[in-house]
Amino acid sequence: MRHILIIILSLLCFSATAKTNTPAESDGWKIRTNDYSASPYYGTVVGNGGIGILPWKEPFAIKEVILNSVFDSKQPMGISSILKGINPFNLQLTVDDRKVSGKSISDWSQTIDMRNAVHSTKFKFGNDAEITYDIRALRNMPYAGLVTVSVHALKDISLTVKNTISMPDMYRSPTPAVRHLTVDGQNLKILRVSAPSKNRAVPVSASASFLFDDKTPDSDLIDNDKHSFSIEIPQGKTFTFSLIGSVCSGRDFTDPYGESDRQISYAAKEGLDRLLSAHQRLWDELWEGDVIIEGDDDAQRAVRFSLYNLYSSARKGSRLSIPPFGLSATGYNGHIFWDTELWMFPPMLFLNQGIARSMIDYRSDRLRQAEKRALAYGYDGAMFPWESDDSGEESCPVWALTGAFEHHITADIAIAAWNYYCMSADRRWLRDHGFPMMEKVADFWVSRAEKNPDGSYSVRNVVCADEYAIGVDDNAFTNGAAIKALQAAVKAAKVCGIHAPATWSEVASNLRIPKADDGTTLEYEGYAGQTIKQADVNLLGYPLAVITDPAQLKRDLEYYENKINPRGPAMSFAVFAIQHARLGDGDKAYELFVRSYRPNQLPPFGVVSEGAGGTNPYFTTGAGGFVQAVINGFCGLEITDNGIKQLPSALPSHWKKVTVTGVGPDKKTYTRSR
Repeated sequence: MRHILIIILSLLCFSATAKTNTPAESDGWKIRTNDYSASPYYGTVVGNGGIGILPWKEPFAIKEVILNSVFDSKQPMGISSILKGINPFNLQLTVDDRKVSGKSISDWSQTIDMRNAVHSTKFKFGNDAEITYDIRALRNMPYAGLVTVSVHALKDISLTVKNTISMPDMYRSPTPAVRHLTVDGQNLKILRVSAPSKNRAVPVSASASFLFDDKTPDSDLIDNDKHSFSIEIPQGKTFTFSLIGSVCSGRDFTDPYGESDRQISYAAKEGLDRLLSAHQRLWDELWEGDVIIEGDDDAQRAVRFSLYNLYSSARKGSRLSIPPFGLSATGYNGHIFWDTELWMFPPMLFLNQGIARSMIDYRSDRLRQAEKRALAYGYDGAMFPWESDDSGEESCPVWALTGAFEHHITADIAIAAWNYYCMSADRRWLRDHGFPMMEKVADFWVSRAEKNPDGSYSVRNVVCADEYAIGVDDNAFTNGAAIKALQAAVKAAKVCGIHAPATWSEVASNLRIPKADDGTTLEYEGYAGQTIKQADVNLLGYPLAVITDPAQLKRDLEYYENKINPRGPAMSFAVFAIQHARLGDGDKAYELFVRSYRPNQLPPFGVVSEGAGGTNPYFTTGAGGFVQAVINGFCGLEITDNGIKQLPSALPSHWKKVTVTGVGPDKKTYTRSR
């Protein structure tokens, strides 16, 4: 009875949320809103894989800048936490001595252009001017952003523009500076503020300068110390200027102070046309990997928004991964979890080989730290941290037992490595990077498993993928993932011409997966139907394919669908949707597909929170699961030992066609039609 009540409450929540949180106006590429007074407001980030810039609804407001993989700690001896950047984007406009603010504007609207990665705002200021501004995190400059402002005068006006650099409370002892440079005969004034982070003294430097397209204000109207300028605009004329800002840290540069200034002088020399052209070209390349849904505009927009946020959070060549909230916030301290390998890596593996390579390189670069961690806990091989910061060491809060006992992540990483090889067929990478990691993971699982009197093996005292279950034995997903990791290590050894230890296959063949008397797969030994946080057993059907029998898959799906906390993380319903689509029930798959995103949408743009009714910023982990539901579920794509295979699957009755473009190294196109 309790589970029936949970389902009813979940559906009521779903229905209400679907009505109130749908974006105000949208098409396949743009999301628009035009109600300035609407509340609450959840902004959406513009990112380039290096920094994330979070615009807000007030004129020119930038709530925060997030730095990728730059860490401090919240207390002197506390765990690591991702740093907010020093913010160089703080424009203030004054028209005829009246400050432009939310109190004096009308006809306000904002648009997220996902195709071009531009956040645009426009409004009317009294009867004086029409103002528009665009915000970009420049894809071609991963430490820089650009704000372009146009002011159209409705009468003769005097415009004063000021920019300041603001510093979050995560820093101390700021040092301001003004630098004067000459670039192509143009005087360039750069305002810079640098400071060490509060507890680990990571140096961060932010610089900014105005760039002018065609008309530069007279030099005597530019106040160097306050970084401001004034200009007269006649009625009917439009004046345009840009603010270029950069944020650099000691993680990436020995001299972040000089580099933040160099980024500005580089942008000035390149010029606005070349900067914007390069930004556009790189986003055009990203969107070669796309998902097209015919017959469902809402699903199309949501999938594109998911891809937009994933692409905004990562970049090829960075050797960095994606935290659960991407570059939209500091949630979960910006650490890297299994969210990467199981949820966000798979769609990138299909759609963008460069980003996928960076994500798996993040792990291989930190193999030595994982080996040290295994040694510290008495195991062989490599034991990857549940929460990794840039050091690759365990960064989970001490009070959370997940850090000590949620070991399935070590298997998840090896599975991702094997899948990367299967997709890329890059034997050199496998030999030099992939197999050394997979080998150490296999050694870990052999040492972690305990042999039972009947010859089977158990993995005892773990935290499940369902994190409500702590300290249990033979968790289905943990053991299933270990089986797949061991089997993959055997296959990788063969490709590399190396003899695999017999114990890898022995343990893989004999790890226990508990079953109930009626044949239902049990989440762990002794599981008795408790509410679970998120999918666990059902991951054995997808993505692990440890269970493949259709009758068994249906039995487990029916049993666990009602056990999931309806306010748990969004990914569970995506996993259910994938399996129902592959089992031929497109409409049931669609019901669960919708539950994986719509109850979690936040106004006005449809930012997806972690759980239904949550208030987090964009949950990129959920985005990864949601996109998998289309690529791997409705379109039926699967990565196998021999590359990509398209499995039978069913579409919802109202969908006409799904097309997935840019798939794999050859950027192929796959379709599924009704």
